This record gives sequence, C-alpha cells and structure tokens, in this order.
Amino acid sequence: MKTKSIFFSLLFAAGSLALLNCGGKKESADAHNHDAHEHQDSAQHVSGTSNYVEAAEPTFTVDAAFQQQLAGVFTSYVTLKEAFVSSDAAKVKAEAGTTLTTVGKVDMKLLNGAAHNDWMIYLNGLNTSLQSILATEDIEMQREALSTLSDNLYKSIKAYGLGGTNAYYTFCPMAFDNQGAFWLSNEDKIRNPYFGDKMMTCGEVKEKLK
Repeated sequence: MKTKSIFFSLLFAAGSLALLNCGGKKESADAHNHDAHEHQDSAQHVSGTSNYVEAAEPTFTVDAAFQQQLAGVFTSYVTLKEAFVSSDAAKVKAEAGTTLTTVGKVDMKLLNGAAHNDWMIYLNGLNTSLQSILATEDIEMQREALSTLSDNLYKSIKAYGLGGTNAYYTFCPMAFDNQGAFWLSNEDKIRNPYFGDKMMTCGEVKEKLK
C-alpha cells in the first residue's frame, strides 16, 4: 500500500508539471475560466541566451553606408517593438510613422544587381507592414503587422548585414493562438511584444545577427 501511495503521488506531481504554460503559471485542471492573472509570467519560458546560433556572413557584400542606414532602420524598429511591449496602440502608431520615415531614407542607389532587386522586395514588405500598423488603432491587428514587418527586416539583415550591430531573432511559440511569431531585438533578454506584460518573458532567441 505504501508503494502504491508513493506511485500515485509521483503521478500527480508529473501531471501538475504538465500543466505549466509558457509563462510559468499552472492552470487548474477543473477550471474553465481564465482570469488575467493566469497570463502573467513568473519565470521565463526559456532562458533565451544559450541555444541560439550565430548567423553566417550576409548574402551580399554591400557598401558600409547601406549597412549603417539599415542599422538605423533596425534602431527605429526596436523603439517600435518596445511600444508593442507596452501595449500602447497610440505610441505604436507614432513609432511606426518614425520607422516608415527611416526606411524611406535608405539609399537603394548604393545597391546593384541582385542585391538591389531583393531590396525592392523587402522594401515593399517593410512599407506595407508599417502602413498596416498606421491604419488601425487595434493593438492586436497592429501586432499581426509587426509579425510581417519582423520577417521582412530579418530577411533584409540576413541579406545585407548591420555592419557590426547585433540583432537577436526571437520566437514566441504562443503568439496568434499558438501559431507562433518572431521579432527582433537589440539584446538577448526576452521582452515579448505580442503579449507585453501578460507574458513578458515568453520566448526564445533563435539566432544572433550582425
């Protein structure tokens, strides 16, 4: 009987651990209503600093001036990302406008051939995503556009590099009903723009770019 009691105790403990979500909270098995506190995280989903890979050299060798201009876009993007972390739709719109202006200052004449052609594709994606953010006051719709913006900026950085500026490509597995989404950051500390303070540290750095 004592052995059987220990077995069931271990089984219960294992079941409890299985109920841990990304934010480190345990969900009650018999509860169907979720209050706001169940989404607040008390620990990181993943440390975010130990498993990422270092990016290879950029696809194209380009003028250092272009890399500096792209780094400026990345800096504006980071400020925009922090507005998403704050879940402030008005601030998001303001920073999206600033980022759009910064993107417009990138000199495509510094590129030629395939590098130029690819930039035109990425540029269209960046502009479309930023304009989508500017077109709505809904923070969740803005976050959908952040995902596509992040994808296009990631591709741009992979293609041309940032001239030594570090960028961290980070993944949240729970964004958009567990479909997952990426974002970029200037540090490997997790600050989730898709949930803000609901699940601030849910995510994992996947790649370091520069």
